[in-house]
Formats: sequence, structure tokens, C-alpha cells
Amino acid sequence: MTALSFTKGHGTGNDFVLFTDPDGERDLTPEQIRFLCDRRFGVGADGVIRAVRSRAIAEGAASLAEEPEAEWFMDYWNADGTPAEMCGNGVRVYAHYLISEGLVAPERRDTLPIGTRSGVKDVLAGVSGYTVDLGRWRLDAERLVAARGLDVARPGLGIDLGNPHVVTALAHAGELDAVDLTQIPALDPVAELGANVEFVVPEDPLIADGVGRIRMRVHERGVGETLSCGTGTAAAALAFRHWGGDGMPNHWRVDVPGGRLAVRMFPTEEGEHVSLSGPAELVYRGEIELPEA
Repeated sequence: MTALSFTKGHGTGNDFVLFTDPDGERDLTPEQIRFLCDRRFGVGADGVIRAVRSRAIAEGAASLAEEPEAEWFMDYWNADGTPAEMCGNGVRVYAHYLISEGLVAPERRDTLPIGTRSGVKDVLAGVSGYTVDLGRWRLDAERLVAARGLDVARPGLGIDLGNPHVVTALAHAGELDAVDLTQIPALDPVAELGANVEFVVPEDPLIADGVGRIRMRVHERGVGETLSCGTGTAAAALAFRHWGGDGMPNHWRVDVPGGRLAVRMFPTEEGEHVSLSGPAELVYRGEIELPEA
């Protein structure tokens, strides 16, 4: 058994085990990641984030080529031990961790470029949380979505934010509450690499003071139902704006079981980007013995 010093953090209830390995000397196995994320025998989390310098990990080369100042890479792994491209809540918590641990210089704490498997993400530290520019997005294939608790399969809109999402609108809050996400929703056609599946309902009214308002639950690929999904909230807002057509706002409030997040769409020279704003908290530190690799 070997010991691992860790920090537990979360963003609107989407929780992570974080640890520092600046020189990339500690590759955890999928079995060790599953152990850490186990809520009965390990620490308990939706994923594991390794704080590693971009130059020390193979995937970091692309980040440094895109942005030479992206010193740190978010090496993120789902609870089932599989790597993930990105995590909107995770990258905010990761930025908070880097700042809290003194791993970034004070002059870099306003806007922090972070390497991920889906490119460099810029995180802005604010008074009440963090905002991450998730970058460009695109529409993906439409699929039928079947889930326990729904009487019939519903249409779902594919949204790609560097990781795959399928967003399904439901008729009312009762339907949303009735969906059983202890089982993986079935997609038709099947998504070859899996997908995060969001179930969403509008608030009444949908738009207030120029802000769109929706409520969401999510089944995350490789994890199960989580209290929040950052890129999932962005996908849900983008889907509702797409369905609503002209006149839909670019600012959205998304309520998830773990809290509230804000989504904004805005133009850039390379095309439209979408940003995500919300809290990030570190709740405790500890040390745990890992099973042998």
C-alpha cells in the first residue's frame, strides 16, 4: 500500500479528489481511481483530478502548442477509471485548487489558462466563484433517448463541447423528478464513445429579465447521475436556445440538484464561445492508502 495526500473539492455538488503531481511521476491505475471515487471504501467522488505540469504529460504538448502559458494540465479521470476530455465544474475547482495551493504566481490568478484533453480553457477568478470559457461548440447528431421512468423515448439534441452531450426536453417538473438515472439512458443510435445525457425542463416563465431559466438533471458518462455537470448545463442552455430560435437570450440560469450555474454565449473572432460561471469549494484534505498498482 502507498499513501496519497489529497484534497476534496466540489462545484455545485459535482465532487472531485485532487492531488498534486507536478512532474508526472504518479500515474494512478484505473483500479486506484475507482477505489478513490468509491463512496463506501474510498474517499468518494465523481472523478479524480491530477495537478500536473503540461510539459510533464504527453497530452500537454498540444496545450503548450496552443497556449505556451498553459503551465498546468487538468488530468481528469471519471469515477469508472476512464479519462475524460473536459469537465466544466472540474476545471473551476482545479483553478481554485492551483490558486489555493500556491501553484500559480499571483499575477496569473486573474485569468488562468489550463490545459485539458479538449484544448486550453481560460478560467477567470471572480468575487463569488469562477468563470471558464468553454470555447467553441457545435451541434451533433440527434438521437432518441429512453430512460426508466419515461413512458416513451424522447428526441435528444447532440451538443459537442469537447465532450459529447445529448439534451432531452421534458414536459414538466414531475417528469424530470420521475426519471430514474440509476441506469444508463439508452441512446438510438448508440453513441460510440458514450455521452452525457441531460434531462431539462423550462422554468415558468422561461425568460425573466432577459435571462433564460431551466432546470436540469444529468447522467454523466462513466459516472452515473451527478448533482451537477458544468458542460452539461452549457449544453442544456445551448439546446433550449436552439429550439427557441430567434429571440432567445444568450444568458441562462441553470438549476441543478447541487445548486445554480450561469451560462453565457458570446461572439469571438473564431466563432461563438460559451462560458460557465459558478462556485468552487475545497472542503477537506487527507491522506489515504492506495491499493498496489
